[in-house]
Amino acid sequence: MSSSEKIAEPSTSIDIRDKTGNPAPLGLMGFGMTTVLLNVHNAGFFPLNAMILGMGIFYGGLAQIIVGIMEWKKNNTFGATAFTSYGLFWLSLVACWVIPKLGWAPAAEPGAMAVYLLLWGIFTLLMFFGTLRMNRALQVVFSSLALLFFLLALGDFTGNEHITVIAGFEGVLCGFSAIYAAIAQVLNEVYGRTVLPVCPVK
Repeated sequence: MSSSEKIAEPSTSIDIRDKTGNPAPLGLMGFGMTTVLLNVHNAGFFPLNAMILGMGIFYGGLAQIIVGIMEWKKNNTFGATAFTSYGLFWLSLVACWVIPKLGWAPAAEPGAMAVYLLLWGIFTLLMFFGTLRMNRALQVVFSSLALLFFLLALGDFTGNEHITVIAGFEGVLCGFSAIYAAIAQVLNEVYGRTVLPVCPVK
């Protein structure tokens, strides 16, 4: 068979581009709203209650874990690590409150909780360095969250309630910074232009 008589093979073009949505706003919103509510409590406006526990389990906890898995599927190591970790943080925090009530283990002493919060602060500070390659909005979220963990740890170490109250107000600002970052991503995508700036790092 001559070259002119060869049968052309059918082309098999496969589009493998990622066409899934951005899961980060969901994770940021779950983190932000739950953080605001917990820290309104820390600031002294209302006691710890079922509303905070429910938000911690479902929106702060499970929603962020789901987002972390979605970020892993999108090959985003930073997002997968951050959202999954903070989702499990919320679940573990609720467990620290609920397990003693169920009689499964004694309540953690303030010193133990301080170490717990300190480790989360160190983790957050290390993750903050990753945001230096991302955008200013995330830098605000992670830097204010690291400060929040360190203030809460200091409050438990010293037993000074005033530090915890200060941490509460700072935590409210941290939570709202995450809400801003979430809504900015949603609106900017919907409108196809910058509605709320996140200031990417150049």
